[in-house]
Amino acid sequence: MQIIQNIREKGSAIIIGVIAISLIGFIMMDTRTANSRSGSDSSIGKINGENIDSKIFAAKVEEMKAQRGGQSNGSEIYQLRQNAWDQLVTEKVLNTEFDKMGLIFSAKELSSIMFSEDAPQTMKQAFSDKTTGQYDIEKARQWWITAKKTKGEQRDAIENQIINPLILQTLAGKYSSLLAASAYYPSWMQEKDNADAQAFANISYVAVPYNTISDSTIKVSDDDLVDYMNKHKNIYKQDGGRIISYVSFNATPNSSDTLKAVQTLLSLKETFKADTNTTAFLARNLSATPFSDSYVAKSTLTMPQKDSVAALPTGGVFGPYLDGKNIVLAKMLGSRQLPDSVKCRHILVATANPQTGEPILADSIAKLRIDSIETAIKGGADFNAMVLKYSDDAGSKAKKGEYDYPLSEFSRIAKEFAETIFYGNAGDKKVVKTVFGYHYIEVLSQKNFVPAYKIAYEAKEITPSDETINNASAQATKLSGEARDAKAVDAYVAKNGLRKIDIPSLIKENDYQVGALQDARQLVKWAFEAKQGDVSDAFNMNDQFVVGILDKIQPDGLPDAKTARPMVELTVRNLKKGNEIIGKLSAATTLDAAAAIYKVQVGSAGADSTLTINAQIINGVGQEPKIIGAAFNKAYQTKVSEPIAGTNGVYLLKVNSVANKAGDTPQLAAAQATEKTRSMIQTTYSFFESLKKLADIKDNRSKLY
Repeated sequence: MQIIQNIREKGSAIIIGVIAISLIGFIMMDTRTANSRSGSDSSIGKINGENIDSKIFAAKVEEMKAQRGGQSNGSEIYQLRQNAWDQLVTEKVLNTEFDKMGLIFSAKELSSIMFSEDAPQTMKQAFSDKTTGQYDIEKARQWWITAKKTKGEQRDAIENQIINPLILQTLAGKYSSLLAASAYYPSWMQEKDNADAQAFANISYVAVPYNTISDSTIKVSDDDLVDYMNKHKNIYKQDGGRIISYVSFNATPNSSDTLKAVQTLLSLKETFKADTNTTAFLARNLSATPFSDSYVAKSTLTMPQKDSVAALPTGGVFGPYLDGKNIVLAKMLGSRQLPDSVKCRHILVATANPQTGEPILADSIAKLRIDSIETAIKGGADFNAMVLKYSDDAGSKAKKGEYDYPLSEFSRIAKEFAETIFYGNAGDKKVVKTVFGYHYIEVLSQKNFVPAYKIAYEAKEITPSDETINNASAQATKLSGEARDAKAVDAYVAKNGLRKIDIPSLIKENDYQVGALQDARQLVKWAFEAKQGDVSDAFNMNDQFVVGILDKIQPDGLPDAKTARPMVELTVRNLKKGNEIIGKLSAATTLDAAAAIYKVQVGSAGADSTLTINAQIINGVGQEPKIIGAAFNKAYQTKVSEPIAGTNGVYLLKVNSVANKAGDTPQLAAAQATEKTRSMIQTTYSFFESLKKLADIKDNRSKLY
């Protein structure tokens, strides 16, 4: 399992590097295990007809959680579940396509990739030579011979974390290569595109903006909105969900809670000042701020009272004062002048693996080796040569063993190392032992000495009292008990000076965030079990109690008129305005006649040769793709166009001329063709989202989570 542990620590996850397919970059599950359980009654969903067992899903979530250090809660757990589901969808959807295409991955391919420079980066890191940094293929081969004989959990870990992701990556690469190879830019299309790019139009036009007609004169009914959406179903069709609102009651600490923390620290102040064992005192009194036995420059102090703290005599205590969520006492333990930056060089003889902490060399042998190195350097041996030959610190090998450390890094360096380079003097040379092994250190230079302070903090977090929490809970419970429908909630809110938060966006069944509520999964689950108009019981969410109201159940399909009005009304209103304007302009046979109807000027565009078929805007007009297209309609070279409803208004135009700019050089034309082909190939890399839309995916996670 050691190689698996190394891979976890060095790489965290195997990143699958197929262009623009970031969803593929996840640790995949053992497909055979999933298939063997596909008939389980504990299915949380189906992907292309294949059941996804809840135990397999839960195991994947735990695996991802472990990769993040095992410390995930609240909204992080919900995000991990979403990531796990996305990964399973990715695997199943892609494998279905690979099977259709007959794409396979052979054992020979596995060996050729694992034992080459194309090996996964995490394997390279695990089997890199400490001296050269190169991938040790022979060491990887020896590990694989042993790994193939493993069984059970070890074997599963190897397949799930190395083999399966590598197979998926390779097959996805083959699939995308096939799509990319299908991108073809024929010569006739190149010639047409080149001709279109050279042609530019010169037009005269009349523009009647939609705002010529007042909004108040155009009524948009619910039927108008529904009729428009029915004609554009692909745009407005949406998955079902819930529209909810909520009332929250604050359970954060109040002034009484803050005063309690202040009084607690005041009672400790004199004892803190007199105590001689700071570490024990802070541990005994459960300080919210851990003790750091190091000196810091005044510039790194972040509290507003840093001038007062820095001015303390040794043994002096300042506070209590507010620092974020804590009430704090600060005690000055000492001060000294320290360099704000140090340059040093070192040679490390490691006794332990820096990632795992496992012993790699006996302490006695390491001590003899570092003493020999010290003796050799004192005898005139080249320091850089000794670094390259003996140092186990790969991070400094290429820099002659040198490091530049600002004082702000003191606490991040091994304590013995930091004290040597900051507390000593420039020119010091000595052997130092740290948790990593033995170092031979030379302090090359120290710059800009500044006052530095060692400070201990006794901190108490301001937390809500039971009284504060119970009061918020009681208010929320009273609301949910007295107001049992949406109208009653509105009346209660108005009577008691409360505020109801409306969530305009549609809540989906697996959501866990609701507006500003970051961990609202329990509220979402309630909303999908309740009836329209229901009021929830009080939910405890971190520092508040929340009562939800289910305002609307939105089924799959087109939204109703009320829901759609904010996003559709302007479009429909402009459509009605356009019809009215077109009706008045339809009789005009000349631009002057059309301009006279609405008392506007006849304009012109294109004289600067910018009005091409590929233009994004028309100078002086704006973004009007319909007008750009009409500018190259040959029929409008001999007559005025009919009124055209555009993005910002209604237009009539007359094409004055269509001319050609100077042709591109052969070199530029070839470059443009290459870019066009590249663009076509790039477009193929978005294939996954299309495959997912075509797949049969049934997501039942909300039944369990």
